[in-house]
Amino acid sequence: MKNKIFAIIPARNEDKNIGRVISEAKKYVDNIVVVDDGSSDNTRYKAKKQGAVVLSHIINLGKGAALKTGCDYALKQGAEKIVVLDADTQHEPSKIPDFLKELDYVDVVLGYRQLSKTMPPLLKIGNLAINKITRLLYRMNLHDTQCGYRAFTQYAYKKIRWNSSNYSMESEMIANIGKARLKYKEIPIKTIYADRYKGTTIIDGIKIVFNLFWWRLSK
Repeated sequence: MKNKIFAIIPARNEDKNIGRVISEAKKYVDNIVVVDDGSSDNTRYKAKKQGAVVLSHIINLGKGAALKTGCDYALKQGAEKIVVLDADTQHEPSKIPDFLKELDYVDVVLGYRQLSKTMPPLLKIGNLAINKITRLLYRMNLHDTQCGYRAFTQYAYKKIRWNSSNYSMESEMIANIGKARLKYKEIPIKTIYADRYKGTTIIDGIKIVFNLFWWRLSK
């Protein structure tokens, strides 16, 4: 069964962190897939050195595109369970067993960051606003719609496969979960910010809100 579990790690210019993330993830998952999204550093080389399968985008296409490349590959390899986590050490691989355990009972497991002083205030406000809009539009009462630490079954991925190439993919995935009425569960993860300025911006947040309304009306 372990050979049917895949961890997908999108990465761009993470040569300082990727080796450590892979090393920790390998304790719980045999199949590690790193999608190098147009890096200009040694991310690809260091990931290969750690024994990960590396898929490369020649240019930067965005997190959503990178994750989809990795998940599509995993399905072709016969994956039954997929865990997705970030390459910047924000997500602790030691939580992988918790995600996989819950997948025995639900289709999708969503990590949520516990409120912490380390979370930038603007990001905290933006996340709360998106959470409320998601609840209104999709009747999903979630703690953290923007956390990228997630796991899903092969069946669920076929239902939630997203089109967004950027950070909107997290919200599109949730919109698809709601529309497909998949079973889901949230589990808490530690809030870690290695780089306070990395991730979604105000512009990204505005796009996500617009898309939430668009997906509700169009799909």
